Parts: sequence; structure tokens; C-alpha cells
Amino acid sequence: MPQPHQLRASDADRERIAQVLQDAHADGRITLDELEERLGVLYSARTLGELAALTTDLLPAEEQPLNLDGRPVAAIFKKEQRGGRWVVPAELGVTAMFGTTQLDFRDAILQNRRIIINATLVFGGLEIHVPEGLEVIRVAKDKTVRLTKQPTEPGAPVVEVRTTNFAGEVKVKEPPRRKRRR
Repeated sequence: MPQPHQLRASDADRERIAQVLQDAHADGRITLDELEERLGVLYSARTLGELAALTTDLLPAEEQPLNLDGRPVAAIFKKEQRGGRWVVPAELGVTAMFGTTQLDFRDAILQNRRIIINATLVFGGLEIHVPEGLEVIRVAKDKTVRLTKQPTEPGAPVVEVRTTNFAGEVKVKEPPRRKRRR
């Protein structure tokens, strides 16, 4: 399986980076020559890693238009979140101790059709925001519970949350249901 930085870039990813570069030029953080040079690299880039390298000196880590960090997420006595355009590894460790970890999958790139989240929750919570068509199930003590309410297509991507918890909870936030036309 390719690493996040080796995944192929999309046109939408290129446009995100181009906007950051144009904003940096408008703010005077890079010159016109630097903008042209970076745009040249941008439009010839093939992978997400090549794109991410273009903005590392322009924005703090939490504001980067691409997040290729596959490390575990831990919220200990605080709220920690991962969202935006990020690559979700096939397996992700999450810890919430007296805090909340928030994972937003609405604009994420799933590295696999089945994502496994190993969650340790101690008086903490895991909040998952999902787009339409992504199923979330919870597995605890050999019991499986479907957490998403909206129907998904057969073969749809699945996020499997395996929990070890003590007074912890998992919440799933889904998009509003579409109203049926009469």
C-alpha cells in the first residue's frame, strides 16, 4: 500500500495549493518569481507529497491544505481534531482521556475501503463526521453495532471503530437527510 505522500494528486488538490500560493503572493510572503516557480512545480506534480512540500513554509501545520500525517490522534484533557483534506491511513490509533477527539471524514482521502480506528476512551469521546455513503460500525467485546443511520450502498467504504473504553462514547455526525420530492 502506498504511503500518503506517494498517493496521486487530483486537480482539486492542485487548486487548493494554487490558492494558498496566490494568497501568499498577494500578502507579499512570496515574490512573483517564487509564485511562478512554485506554480510550475505544482502543475507538473504527480503526488500529494510533491504538492504538500510547496506550502510547508507558508502556513502552520494545522492550516495546511493537505495533511499527510498518519500518526495517532490523542486528546488528553483537551480537544484534538483531524479534518480538512487529510489522508486516513488503513489503521488509525485514537486516544481520548478526559477530552474529545474529533475526526472529520467529509473531505478526507481514505487509504483503504475499510478503515480501522483503534480507540481508547477514558472519560472521553470520539466524534466522527462522515459524508453521505460512508458507514461507521463499532466493535466492542465481540459485539458489532452500526452507528450510521442513513443507508449505504453495498460495498461502500466502512469505518470500523474498535473501542477499549471506560465511560467513553462514540458519536457519529451525518449530513442532513435529503427530503424526498412528492
